[in-house]
Amino acid sequence: MPTYVSFFNYTSEAWKRMIDAPENRAVAARKLIERVGGTMEVFFWMFGEWDGFVVYEVPDPAMAATFSGVVTASGLIERVKTNQVLRMDDVRVALDLAKSIESSYVPPGEQREWLADYDALG
Repeated sequence: MPTYVSFFNYTSEAWKRMIDAPENRAVAARKLIERVGGTMEVFFWMFGEWDGFVVYEVPDPAMAATFSGVVTASGLIERVKTNQVLRMDDVRVALDLAKSIESSYVPPGEQREWLADYDALG
């Protein structure tokens, strides 16, 4: 399954609610991720630009978007940034494939012919 990391920021209202009634937000995140067919690896709060992040696997990008959409729709998360991450075995496959096709790539400035068809593209 694809792996994603989502960074998030809580609203001031969310912070007020959590201070008034502290709870483990990882439980809520895990429950929602499992509802979309995934598994949560880690949930951390952090200092800095983001309040925290969660790393999880879900079956496809639509399920990652579903997770992010539901959380954001609560109105208590003000910003979310999600990235798909690659495990080392996926990177190895990509690097091996890149090596096998790199001779097909013509870098900028090395193409010696101009195709009139390009002009039609605008």
